[in-house]
Amino acid sequence: MELRHLIDLNRQLIEYTEQLSNIYHEVKETGEEKDFFSEVKPFCDRLKEVIDEWLPLAKVWVAENRPKHLFVLQLEHTAENLQMVSVRAFYPSSSRKMVLDHFQSVKYILARLQEELERA
Repeated sequence: MELRHLIDLNRQLIEYTEQLSNIYHEVKETGEEKDFFSEVKPFCDRLKEVIDEWLPLAKVWVAENRPKHLFVLQLEHTAENLQMVSVRAFYPSSSRKMVLDHFQSVKYILARLQEELERA
């Protein structure tokens, strides 16, 4: 049961990451930042709820199953990076290289975890 829930949470994070990527590219193109209280904060709050539920489950699963090339520390960094980029994606002044590097890192770890979870 928890495995199914973890898979669902991981998929949600992958979807949020895609949404953030789209938001970031839109904001960079238009040069217009989003409103903090009506758009940024609600999105970040929803994302944080999922991350807070996902991280403990993912850490336990990785510690118990020890998938190749996937470690608890990577999950912690992924959670931090996703929260950080969730705010910066809404502002055109954010560093393109930093945001894109964080997106790449987050997407890689979430995809690796998804592969391992579905294989289990």
